[in-house]
Amino acid sequence: MLINGVFEGGGVKGIALAGGVSAAMDLGYEFNQVAGTSSGSIVAAFLAAGYTGEEMRELILRAPFKSFMQRSAIFNTKLIGPATRLLIKKGLYSGEALEHWVNWQLALKGIRNFGDLKHNQLRIIASDITQGKLLILPEDIAQYGIDPKRFSIAKAVRMSTSIPYFFDPVMIRRQLKSSGKATPFTEQFYYIVDGGLLSNYPLWVFDQNTTRDEIIPVIGFQLVGKTETPTHKIKGPITMLEALFGTMLSAHDERYIEQKNRFRTVKIPTLGVGNTQFNLSKELSLSLYDSGYRASEDYFNEWSAKTYEENYEKFVLRAPQK
Repeated sequence: MLINGVFEGGGVKGIALAGGVSAAMDLGYEFNQVAGTSSGSIVAAFLAAGYTGEEMRELILRAPFKSFMQRSAIFNTKLIGPATRLLIKKGLYSGEALEHWVNWQLALKGIRNFGDLKHNQLRIIASDITQGKLLILPEDIAQYGIDPKRFSIAKAVRMSTSIPYFFDPVMIRRQLKSSGKATPFTEQFYYIVDGGLLSNYPLWVFDQNTTRDEIIPVIGFQLVGKTETPTHKIKGPITMLEALFGTMLSAHDERYIEQKNRFRTVKIPTLGVGNTQFNLSKELSLSLYDSGYRASEDYFNEWSAKTYEENYEKFVLRAPQK
């Protein structure tokens, strides 16, 4: 059966999403269109490129997570180095290693740009903090003078995964009009960061143009912690920023999910793993994957098309439009 998949962001916890995908496929579900934010955008991109859940499991086991946090030696000086890099680059790490890794994995399937996929097969959420608006990629990249079909999927993933202050923002140079006045260098760019800043769980992306005659079930895969209110240890400005962003990722879509989307959400326990815990052991990575598999298996074993359509009619199609 065809379904559309939506994948929540959650940093390294996204490993569990691959388990969820694998269970759905093993039970006979086929992903039609997919969308994701942050780490969810990685899973969505790999699915669109043709990877199976089992193949993603192997990718995860081989993924060089620690290399995603590499930086020049000059910025590794204790205390001063990271702070200096944050001041200059606006992030503790560049994000380039992650982009290159995603690009390489996609290329193995013959996929590089959005034009290599079917129209609307993949949508990735990012945030333009210069203009203060949400971006749905690839279509919204046209606003910056870039052809959506020729836009790199790996670049879009990097935008969506650029956790503020942890990874550098992706910068797009503005198309400045000649006015005879020099524009300061810092004002010549748009800054694009993690889509979770504005929508970490974009279930709405497939509801915009849906009618009663063309309903393909939309199933969301959400990452949930051990407790509803996790405690953040704040020891300084960096940990405070991490706590601020972590709270936002886990909380700002929650009311929306609980009120009208519980019926189409696979809730995956993340075993207390943090968003930026990139030093995961192989055993913990597998535990996250297995957690996603079991949660998805349980959900789909109870799922029925009839119940879904009844709830979709009640909570989505009849819901007042904002």
